Amino acid sequence: MSAIDPFVLFAEWMAEAEAKEINDPDAMAIATSTPDGRPSVRMVLMRRHGPDGFGFFTNLESRKGQEIATNPWGALCIHWKSLRKQVRAEGRLIQVSDADADDYFASRSRTSRIGSHASDQSRPLESRETFVRRVEEAQARFGDGDVPRPAHWSGFRLVPDRIEFWEDVEFRLHHRRLFSRQPDGGWSESLLYP
Repeated sequence: MSAIDPFVLFAEWMAEAEAKEINDPDAMAIATSTPDGRPSVRMVLMRRHGPDGFGFFTNLESRKGQEIATNPWGALCIHWKSLRKQVRAEGRLIQVSDADADDYFASRSRTSRIGSHASDQSRPLESRETFVRRVEEAQARFGDGDVPRPAHWSGFRLVPDRIEFWEDVEFRLHHRRLFSRQPDGGWSESLLYP
């Protein structure tokens, strides 16, 4: 079966989700794993999508950042409950450029940028008060000045070699379309049983 571009189809589904999904149409689960294969999954916000993959931003010293550094393969799942649609993708996780990380970091709220300096993401926290104090210290350090991107804060793109589009059909007779990247960079399309 010849394939359309799955990123064109994804953009259509994303536009529908942005118009109709009640909360966080850009929320996606990202799965990573340790070098020995122990998986972990968490929700993040998809901040980029297109032919170069699905992008998100994070602390490189977080659990996910460390897992990606040692095992760059990952998977994602985006589920739009109100639309009764889901997209899953698998592929390699590639760190974004410093320019892309700077650009996105600058678009975040000032408080979020300060929080990136105050948080040792994924590490044990003695108490909530400790974190609040660190946020206040970072606010005092930056005052009214610029809040630069910390060196440990960047992003990743999941560059898929497989993308599955799932649509809910009554009586669990779901419609599943699988796009697989070919050696020439193009895509083939096939169907999967529900």
